[in-house]
Amino acid sequence: MPRDAREDPREPLGPDPAIPGVSDETDGQLIRRSEEVPAVFAALFDRHHRTVHRYVSLRAGAAVGDDLMSETFLVAFEQRARFDPARGDARAWLLGIATVLLRKHARVEATAWRGMLASHLAEVLDDDAIEAAASRIDAAQAVRGMSRALSRLPAGDRDVLLLHAWADLDYRGIAEALDIPVGTVRSRLNRARGKLRRVIEPGDARVQEEVGTWTS
Repeated sequence: MPRDAREDPREPLGPDPAIPGVSDETDGQLIRRSEEVPAVFAALFDRHHRTVHRYVSLRAGAAVGDDLMSETFLVAFEQRARFDPARGDARAWLLGIATVLLRKHARVEATAWRGMLASHLAEVLDDDAIEAAASRIDAAQAVRGMSRALSRLPAGDRDVLLLHAWADLDYRGIAEALDIPVGTVRSRLNRARGKLRRVIEPGDARVQEEVGTWTS
């Protein structure tokens, strides 16, 4: 594993370093070549490990982030013949594998959310709603309420939401990762955001009571 493989999931996403000797190859070309020269697959790890590591660490916690990242690339290597080189970018494919693996860690994931920072939850809603909540109710209580709300979302809605927020995938990328239509991505994302937003929406006594119930 490269020296910088363990990334701090609190850091924002940035481009992974360029890989000498393969910069002109698409991910699809690289994966195809790795079927004859397996060692070439290491370049795919170098390109995308930071993105995968941040995503799985934010979802399941840093304690299992390294293992989940490694398992993602191991599964990808074993299944590389299934990848369609015409897709070019393998990021959505890798994150789809990671999302499937995360289902084995549902309990760990729920625990990790309780320790999330407000800034990470703000990414989920893609606005300043969390900061607004902190001005109305106890910030820690808002985070706990949002974490509980995340755990109560249907798995499919939650996967779409977190791939968008923490893996920086667009609608098309999420559709590829989860093998669902783009229209389904849109509807799931809107539905999930709506449910979470109701937890911290201002001026609604019922919502304030609900937050208190979920965090009790």
